[in-house]
Amino acid sequence: MQITSIIAIYALFWVMSAFVLLPFGIRTPNETGDSLVPGQADSAPVNFRPGRLAMRATILAAVLTAFFVANYSQGWITVQDIDLLGQLSPPPE
Repeated sequence: MQITSIIAIYALFWVMSAFVLLPFGIRTPNETGDSLVPGQADSAPVNFRPGRLAMRATILAAVLTAFFVANYSQGWITVQDIDLLGQLSPPPE
């Protein structure tokens, strides 16, 4: 696998990780007891930390990319393993 492919897969995993991790650790003013600023949505976070989110997404994306590259090189899970409908032909021997 080329390094450019690994970088592209890492970027995809990073974006996916950031969106998955986005709601974790966020508190609303109702949960913290803070007062709302006029015009603020009730669901707006009080403690949003983009740096912490980016760090968590970076770590998770690195782990997922490492597993993906290891699976690609070792062949632990193949397309035939996840063929639930049985429509794929067996791999050539």
